[in-house]
Amino acid sequence: MSKPPGSPLFLERRSYRFRRMMDAVRLLPLLVLAFWMVPLLWPVQDSPIGAAVPMSHALRYVFGVWLAGIVLCFLLWRRTARQIAQEAQD
Repeated sequence: MSKPPGSPLFLERRSYRFRRMMDAVRLLPLLVLAFWMVPLLWPVQDSPIGAAVPMSHALRYVFGVWLAGIVLCFLLWRRTARQIAQEAQD
């Protein structure tokens, strides 16, 4: 597999970071969903395995993950929007 003539060997640093940022934006919903599924692994009240997790802790965890997902989404959006605006000016 040969590379086409005139194509750069490496990506520019700004372009590489922007692509990784967009990968993070695409991966964020799946990551939040995975963290939302964690309470399903916690022991229930009738389980002989261990002490049950109170519902108040589980709800705080779920809403904390939800809030963290929103904050991360906002931060990634601001950073990528700034990058897109800079590229549009160039």
